[in-house]
Amino acid sequence: MKLSVVSKKLWCIHKQLILLLVPLLLLPLLFTLPEKEGKCLYVVMLMAMFWCTEALPLAVTAMLPVCLFPTLGILPSKRVCPQYFLETNFLFLSGLVMASSIEECGLHRRIALKVLSIVGVKPAWLILGMMLTSSFLSMWLSNTATTAMMLPIANAILESLFGDLETLKENSKITAGIEGDIINGHSPVKLHSLPSVPSEKQLLSIDGADGTEQSDTRTAEEIRTESKYQLKVWKGFLICIPYAASIGGTATLTGTAPNLILIGQLKNYFPDCDLINFGSWFAFAFPLMVMFLFFGWIWIAFLHGGLNSRLCFTKYDRRAQAEARAQALIQEDYRKLGPINFAEGAISFFFVLFAVLLFTRDPKFFPGWSVFFIKGYVSDAVTGVIIVSMLFFFPSQKPSLSWWFDPQASNTPYVPLLSWKKAQDSVPWNIILLLGGGFAMAKACEESGLATWIGAHLQPLAEVPPAAAVMLITAFLACFTEFASNTATIIIFLPVIAELAIHSLVNPLYFMIPATIGCSYAFMLPVSTPPNSIAFASGHLMVKDMVKTGIVMNILGILCVTLAMNTWGVAMFDLHSYPEWAHPMNKSAAVTDMHLSPVQSLNATL
Repeated sequence: MKLSVVSKKLWCIHKQLILLLVPLLLLPLLFTLPEKEGKCLYVVMLMAMFWCTEALPLAVTAMLPVCLFPTLGILPSKRVCPQYFLETNFLFLSGLVMASSIEECGLHRRIALKVLSIVGVKPAWLILGMMLTSSFLSMWLSNTATTAMMLPIANAILESLFGDLETLKENSKITAGIEGDIINGHSPVKLHSLPSVPSEKQLLSIDGADGTEQSDTRTAEEIRTESKYQLKVWKGFLICIPYAASIGGTATLTGTAPNLILIGQLKNYFPDCDLINFGSWFAFAFPLMVMFLFFGWIWIAFLHGGLNSRLCFTKYDRRAQAEARAQALIQEDYRKLGPINFAEGAISFFFVLFAVLLFTRDPKFFPGWSVFFIKGYVSDAVTGVIIVSMLFFFPSQKPSLSWWFDPQASNTPYVPLLSWKKAQDSVPWNIILLLGGGFAMAKACEESGLATWIGAHLQPLAEVPPAAAVMLITAFLACFTEFASNTATIIIFLPVIAELAIHSLVNPLYFMIPATIGCSYAFMLPVSTPPNSIAFASGHLMVKDMVKTGIVMNILGILCVTLAMNTWGVAMFDLHSYPEWAHPMNKSAAVTDMHLSPVQSLNATL
């Protein structure tokens, strides 16, 4: 049998081989390390391999602690199972339910079209509009849902601007040899022109240009150059949406799973740390998101042809006509939505109330409304569940007193803003299990002593300057998450990073926050995140397009995070001093204090 045939057959069963071989290959860990630490590391490595290779579904791997930790004597089941529905999971669940209500009434589409109609249709401004809309929606909806909703809108606008994509591809391959045919009207290539029976929106004209089909008198080189430019812009439009969705998800705690994992693991490792909540995270991460979006827009618009003189000056030519058609398409789609109805208005109210109450509960830089309750009793999860619970009984139609006194009125059943069936279908329960698996793993690492054992072996890394360590940590996780789920990546590495901070006598938040954000900066490969995969699946992007754009986006993201941590992050979280809430976890590190340098010893006392 040929080697190629054998390799194909092995690839067909590679997941089953991983499930069989990885547990056997990791067995030495059980015998070469201290008993409890070795067993815990065995489970952690096993789950890491299954997560990275997806030999099992991610959610199924996340449930392995329920059977492995009790049977190996690491943690009893009564302490493992509660980790799967901590208050952090309730906060995440409330965010998902709110997102499903927004999708149910179509409010997200209204927001998207309104923003696009405001920014205009010049390529650079339209890319900016796409990025602003995607990032804002991704703060509240899932990154995947945002991308899936925005791509059809982008494609409709692009077709109005440039025509059929296949025609563009053919035109970009025109050679000088067929120029004579084109000039004589015998073009073998279909040229983009307006339809012979134009719709109302296509009758818009610029300087007297009408909507009838016109002959194309351009040379082959002009057609080819223009088509190549349009293809570049098309790719820029498609690629900016998943990137902006990934960036936007970092701005709120509920925007993406790694942010919530940070909160959960902070509560596991440092129960007295109350610095991170919805309000304080938003105050830190939103300016970072805006800064990264701006630089990302500059790069994408520059790379894909959006930055040119047309950005500031108006020219009345073919491009201007195409831009007018695209503007008309956006306005017509928005007009079709009609005036905002009662359900959309109600959802908008609850959405704003949801964000405001979460932000003002305990923002740290001014007293929040939580001071009216017993300290420590009301959390972000309580706030989120209160608001989303109202969605299940608040009416979706405007109530009317006259209905009670009108015997002719139709007796239609009462319909709330959101039904439980819709919420149940919309919530990705696998992500909630994934969060729970991460929290169970973190609890086991702490209880078994594995985290402390790993930290003791990271002592040489403590000599790296903290500012350089921030860049290295962010860069490493941004690269690692290109090949693995961002949720799985942060679950695996956050306990290690926490121990590294403790043994370096650095504020743990100084390392853990950039690590968490860096996990969302996966821009280079289609498989890195579901939004990247959705954009790539459109068939209009190539891997080299994502790599070329994404590698600079990764660098920009690392620089932005480093800048944020060392400027307003230091001021907000007091990152230059070692906090009191980190000392209880530092018992093992106290023994090594005699080996610290004078500078480190001084930092520990500040």
